[in-house]
Amino acid sequence: MDQEKIAYIAFDTVPAPKGAAIHIEAFNIALATRFNTTQLVTVSPTETSINSCGISPRIVQTELPAIGDNLITRVLYFRNLLKAWLQNRRFEVVQIRSIYEGWEIAHNKQKYCDRLIFEVNGLPSIELKYRYPDIVDDRELLHKLYTQEQICLTASDLIVTPSSVTSEYLQTRGVPANKIRVIPNGVDLNIFTNNKQQITNNNPLGLQMVYFGTLSPWQGVNLAVEALALVNRDLPANLTVIGQAKEYQIKALKHLAKKLEVADKLIILEPMPQTQLVQHIHNSNVILAPLTANDRNLVQGCCPLKVLEGMATGIPVIASDLPVVRELGEDGIHFLLVKPGSAKAIKDAVLQLQNDRELAKQLANNARQRIEKYYTWQRAGEALIAAYTELGIKELISV
Repeated sequence: MDQEKIAYIAFDTVPAPKGAAIHIEAFNIALATRFNTTQLVTVSPTETSINSCGISPRIVQTELPAIGDNLITRVLYFRNLLKAWLQNRRFEVVQIRSIYEGWEIAHNKQKYCDRLIFEVNGLPSIELKYRYPDIVDDRELLHKLYTQEQICLTASDLIVTPSSVTSEYLQTRGVPANKIRVIPNGVDLNIFTNNKQQITNNNPLGLQMVYFGTLSPWQGVNLAVEALALVNRDLPANLTVIGQAKEYQIKALKHLAKKLEVADKLIILEPMPQTQLVQHIHNSNVILAPLTANDRNLVQGCCPLKVLEGMATGIPVIASDLPVVRELGEDGIHFLLVKPGSAKAIKDAVLQLQNDRELAKQLANNARQRIEKYYTWQRAGEALIAAYTELGIKELISV
């Protein structure tokens, strides 16, 4: 059988209005541009397999269904279809993002590829308990997750991760430092434009705060609602929450807002295209990123895309003072950092920016400049190509 160049396989739906999908698209465009073509395998939003070239003419995307009543059955269903898709295929490089799609490949690496790249954005042995609290006591399942992660980490020729915190954690699990490349997330500056005409204090609708992203427990969105109640003791304010959420998560937020007597001040919107999201951001006075201090953020690490995208928009950002955020800029220069878990600290920072519009303007301007210099998807793509080159993967640029 003929050997193909690159396969990028992800247990995610692409395209989709979420950070993972944006990241996957950006990396695949970079790879396809420099290596002529890539095979992208993702999860189908339907119960049938689909082949297309929707993202780019050079990206051949195959969408495989992941059907089942729970995560495990969906993963197993997807793995079986992936195994069939891999039959009689072999690649120079396969890039994976999790054990869900990576286990079969790592377990049979020589059969499927010359080199394996593991892009570690999150690890289920750490994150899964926040989505499914009942598994905390399931030691057998957690052991299986951890073991499969170790096999993928060991089999990989290169580990790509967006955060130095994640890199340090992986080293505690035996991954050599010289095997890891830290490539932070990026921003599309053509979409996340700089709003140079910021809203003034005289907005008749009151202070406008915005949070965008998932409602996962580690995001701390409940703190934003608590801060909303505290801010309203001093001045009229509203909070718009935009992002993917389960029905029970939305219900819990609305219940909290009602309890704090700010139900009429909270707006919850479904995920939307980035072009629409930017309009909502530009109509706000401040962006909140109240990440919580737990093992997902402190031990595993992350590269909060909401912080980067917010920094690009000309609207000041208030974020939790965590190492994963400090990697991205300086407190008081590019954003305001506050004590994690403290709604009062968020409130104080919001009022500080409202009372000092010059500071708000400086933060926004400095943040935009920093994103332009260090955090674009073009820069991230170039770093990924450099990592491939280090592995000896030669470019195939068509004329």
